[in-house]
Amino acid sequence: MFFIIGISISVFLGFLLLIKKDKSRADIILAIWLIFFFIHQVFNYLFYTEEIFKYPHLLGIELPMPVIHGVLLYFYALELTGYNLPKTGYALLHFMPALSLVVLAIPFYSLSGAEKIGVFRSDGEGFEWYIMYQNVVVFVSGITYSILSLLLVRKHQSNIQESFSNIDEKELQWLMYLSIGIGVIWFLVLFFDNVIIFSGVVVFVLFIGFFGINQMNIFNTNQNQNTGQPLPIAGKVVKTKNEFPGPTTTKRYAKSGLSEEMAEQLYGLLKQKMNDEKLFKENDLTSTELAKRLNVHPNYLSQVINEKEKKNFYNYINSLRIKEFIRLASLPESKKFTMLSLAYDCGFNSKSTFNKHFKENTGKTPTEYFKAQKAEQQ
Repeated sequence: MFFIIGISISVFLGFLLLIKKDKSRADIILAIWLIFFFIHQVFNYLFYTEEIFKYPHLLGIELPMPVIHGVLLYFYALELTGYNLPKTGYALLHFMPALSLVVLAIPFYSLSGAEKIGVFRSDGEGFEWYIMYQNVVVFVSGITYSILSLLLVRKHQSNIQESFSNIDEKELQWLMYLSIGIGVIWFLVLFFDNVIIFSGVVVFVLFIGFFGINQMNIFNTNQNQNTGQPLPIAGKVVKTKNEFPGPTTTKRYAKSGLSEEMAEQLYGLLKQKMNDEKLFKENDLTSTELAKRLNVHPNYLSQVINEKEKKNFYNYINSLRIKEFIRLASLPESKKFTMLSLAYDCGFNSKSTFNKHFKENTGKTPTEYFKAQKAEQQ
């Protein structure tokens, strides 16, 4: 019954994605992956019930399937993090391990139905070499693609800190859990039988459904995932016209074309804007939008913040929010407001993000900080 649940959920989620309006390429890849999960689990169920032996011509079709999961995870991660899928020729290279499992299984495929059943009934007698090769390929491929997907997510999380002041909904944390989860399944392959392995697969599919529907709404046909601002895609930055004046470039900024004097002017203008207009209080502020208001190229703005503040855009804006929060919370008229409401007023989107940045900037929690401040005043 548990396996039936996994099969049903896989096909249901895949169907939701296929009928979804305005599907992205990531949606299509995930739909293909879920349908592939459905097929793989059906084969496992047929083996579990031994119904597969009534149709011996189907034996062996599932042999390359485990290797393909890692590839589809990696392709899905590429799309979600803004990187382009490899061109057709290079994409096909990712399926070479699966192809090798098919080619090497030709001797098995050429057997009669009765002989195929005999091989499976005898735990692969005569094909021990193939089983060993398959185990190595499945494990190495699975772990490799799991790690590659994790690295993509980590790089993405680092990149968005140069563009967004609030990244809670853009970190793709669920994709990181997905990558770890499929890595766990490969370890199950090493030490457990198919019942345990595919029980893990069912849990994995449930995970996709739970986080997809409840956190990212990737199955929602009415979703709006447009952030309104470009992400740093594969190291590329969307260009805007640079109208910030300045003299000849100095050595320090030679690569970007930004002179030391230009950098100082821009830094002064940035501080003035933040002090006078408190732009950091806009919770959806991005480096691209801020650059437009300063009439400067986003690359220059990021470089100046990195050089002058020793911070990325994300940490710089949130440090200003913390300073503003402390100023507001110290005012007598602010006592009627909760700390969280003041934090939201300063531009934060969540309590956890506020607490994290408060601790990073002051070394204390808000309660500890104001308790210490009160003690000093007494």
